[in-house]
Amino acid sequence: MSKKLTRRQKKCQELLKDLSQPASVKEAVSALKKVMTETAKFNETIECHLKLGIDVKHADQQVRSTVVLPEGTGKTVRIAVVAKGEKLQEAKAAGADYVGAEDIVEKIEKENWLDFDVLVATPDAMGMLGKLGKLLGPRGLMPNPKTGTVTFDLANAIKEIKAGKVEFRADKQGIVHVPIGRSEFSEAQILKNFSTLVDAILRARPSAAKGTYLKTLFITSTMGPSIRVDSTKIGTEIRDYLEA
Repeated sequence: MSKKLTRRQKKCQELLKDLSQPASVKEAVSALKKVMTETAKFNETIECHLKLGIDVKHADQQVRSTVVLPEGTGKTVRIAVVAKGEKLQEAKAAGADYVGAEDIVEKIEKENWLDFDVLVATPDAMGMLGKLGKLLGPRGLMPNPKTGTVTFDLANAIKEIKAGKVEFRADKQGIVHVPIGRSEFSEAQILKNFSTLVDAILRARPSAAKGTYLKTLFITSTMGPSIRVDSTKIGTEIRDYLEA
C-alpha cells in the first residue's frame, strides 16, 4: 500500500510537473530554487550527487580531492588545529577556532570532543593524532595531505577552508556527495558553485577509468526532491558559468 503524500510533497510535484528530467543545468537549478522558495521552512543545504563510472576497488581509480567553491558553502566552518611551537600562534592569527597540541588530542580521546568541522595539523604534529584514527577516520575528520589539511602553511589552509573549500570523495558505490550552498543563495551563486564543483570532478578523472565517467548527476536540498541534470552536455553547459 503506497504512502500518502504530504502537503509539501504534493506541492513539490506540482511545481516540477512541467520539468523534463534529465534537465539542463539552468532548468534544474531554477526549479530547485523555486521549490525551496515556496516550500522550505528553514535555510536548507543544497547538495550535488554524482555517480561516476569508476571501480573504487582499484587504487588507480580513486577520486578524492578538494575544491574552493567561489560563493562559499553558506555555513560557518569551525576549524581545529593541532600544531607545535610558533605554528600555534600562526593558526590563531589566521582565524582557527581551536588551537592546541597534546591538550586537543587528549580532549578528543578522553571526552570524545568533536565540536569542529575540520581538523588541520602540521606534519610534525601528526604523530600525536595516530591513536585517534578509529575515532576521526570514519567521520572524515582525520587530517590528510591529499585534502590540504596536513600542512605547514596553516594561514593559507585556514583561509581556503573558511572561504568555502570542500572535499569530494567517491564512496564505495562510486558516488560523490557534496554540499554546494544554501537555499538563501541566488540562482547565480548556485550555478557558480555547481559548475566549479563539476569541473573539478571532471578534471579529477582517473586515467584508468574506462567508458562513461559521469553517469548520473542530481541536485537536491535537505528536504526537497532530487532533480536529475543531463550529464551528457554538462561540460559545455558549465563553461559559461565558470567564466562569469
